Amino acid sequence: MSAWVVTVWADRDYHDLVRAREGADETTAPGEFPEDVEPREVVLTAEETRVGRSSGPGADAPEIDLGGRDPGVSKLHAVLLALTRDRWVVIDAGSTNGTTLNYAEAPLTPDTPVALSSGDRIHVGAWTTLTVERR
Repeated sequence: MSAWVVTVWADRDYHDLVRAREGADETTAPGEFPEDVEPREVVLTAEETRVGRSSGPGADAPEIDLGGRDPGVSKLHAVLLALTRDRWVVIDAGSTNGTTLNYAEAPLTPDTPVALSSGDRIHVGAWTTLTVERR
């Protein structure tokens, strides 16, 4: 049986694109790129997986919590939703900095499901990429 897995990682290429699009320099960039963040994997087991940052102890934390990892991530940034066991979509949850797919320049339209394929890269925040794969 196959499973969908999300690899969460600090993406230097995405960070550089964000900086270039915003005309950022060392003094205006949203935080320095983290050199020491190890990629981590999350197996998608629920019908809904929230991506964002918790607001502190006891708060309702998202399943993929990027708090303390990426300053550009909204409290509820995006949602991965299973339409069927083998078909997933990503929805931007009205995030402040937007969500993009596969290094596209235009952000996803908030609250609009976008179909995912194995190998797609979802970009959130200042440098975080989530690669979705069916394994």
